[in-house]
Amino acid sequence: MPDWKKLIVAKMALAKRGAQPSLAGPNERIPAGQTQVNNFPILDLGIRPKVALADWSLKVYGLVENELNLDWAAFQALPQIRDVSDFHCVTRWSQLDMDWQGVRAQTLLAMASPLHAAKFVTLHSHDGYTTNLPLMALLDDDVIIAHSVLGAPLASEHGGPVRMVVPKRYAWKSAKWLKAIELHAEDRPGFWEVRGYHNDADPWLEQRFSDD
Repeated sequence: MPDWKKLIVAKMALAKRGAQPSLAGPNERIPAGQTQVNNFPILDLGIRPKVALADWSLKVYGLVENELNLDWAAFQALPQIRDVSDFHCVTRWSQLDMDWQGVRAQTLLAMASPLHAAKFVTLHSHDGYTTNLPLMALLDDDVIIAHSVLGAPLASEHGGPVRMVVPKRYAWKSAKWLKAIELHAEDRPGFWEVRGYHNDADPWLEQRFSDD
């Protein structure tokens, strides 16, 4: 098991440090406090679960009319899209033009048919991680449940087989190793949110911490 305390302290120190100058020069697509990178940095909680496609499934449950439990074949049979978006991490790096492939979150939510009382979601990951979002945040066209990035299957270190991608929020809201989407009436702060990260995580407002 990882040393959770050391991991948490290290990540929060990265997020709190002053912004570094961008090597690429000014770019209006990069939020304040961010530095553009051209690689895809790897950050996690020290656990990188390896989930075989034969064992993989994605559950959508809670306040829904139709609970879903999709295996890999059923997930691949859904309408597939490609979406290019920018990716902003709270640890102050941004990568532009990330080319994702997968299924729109709104497609799964339409299949599950949320009940009227459903207002929030919790994303559950295979490493025990959780993060929370308003249900409406998953209905944007650029929110994708991704199985591929930059023309290749999503590697385990980047959250494969499948991760959520929510481009309008800091990347900790884009849960890696996604295994379930739970809908509920009340907001339930997730792993980083209960440890001081901002509940909304808008990079354009620099919503890094709850006291910002």
